[in-house]
Amino acid sequence: MDRMLYVAMSGAKQAMEQHASVANNMANVGTTGFRAQINAFQAVPVVGEEAATRAFVVGTTPGADFRQGPLSETGRDLDVAIKGAGWLVVETAAGEAYTRAGNLQVAPDGQVTSAAGLPVLGDGGPLVIPPGSTISIAANGLVSARVPGNGATGLVEVGRLKLVNPAADELVRGEDGLFRMADGLPPADANPAVAVASGYLEGSNVNAVDAMVDMIAVSRLLEMQMKALQTADENAQSANRLLAHG
Repeated sequence: MDRMLYVAMSGAKQAMEQHASVANNMANVGTTGFRAQINAFQAVPVVGEEAATRAFVVGTTPGADFRQGPLSETGRDLDVAIKGAGWLVVETAAGEAYTRAGNLQVAPDGQVTSAAGLPVLGDGGPLVIPPGSTISIAANGLVSARVPGNGATGLVEVGRLKLVNPAADELVRGEDGLFRMADGLPPADANPAVAVASGYLEGSNVNAVDAMVDMIAVSRLLEMQMKALQTADENAQSANRLLAHG
């Protein structure tokens, strides 16, 4: 009886966590550069002094789906999409973080920021645009500004976007949706092989139909685990009644 409770209880807990993960994916179908959350589970025996006759379910490889999302043309000079693998680098209070959201902005002080207001880093630190300039971003991440009054050739090199490409298993997602290097690993180095497409944005790699199917499947799984818990309770009550009248 208690073995049934172990399996159903832990299964229900993991199903609830997966339900929350799928719901988060669905909520970010339209989020620029979003990477879908994935989960995997396995049965693990309960370790104790007795034989391993009980088991529970644990998450084994929670992580992200790093497949590229669809690219859409915007024509906006400050929009960039990573072509293939790679990341833009932003500066947070906790250090460097990585994002695929290329809808860049220019703050009132001229600093290039992410849509969330975080400084976007170049190879030499934060990028600052001269006031009133028009911007162009090359495929290699080089940011140039055309300063008013400098004529057709008055291009000023602002810097180069810091583009990195760490291994997927070295990255962890933070609660803010940004990725960072795993504990104990140094910040990723700039990778000259990473390229960007100016005037484009990468959409979320979440497929809305697949996410809806996953939501239905997880809901059914949770219902099944809750039914198993109810059945175990009913069986225990029946056994108690039999012992009471024995």
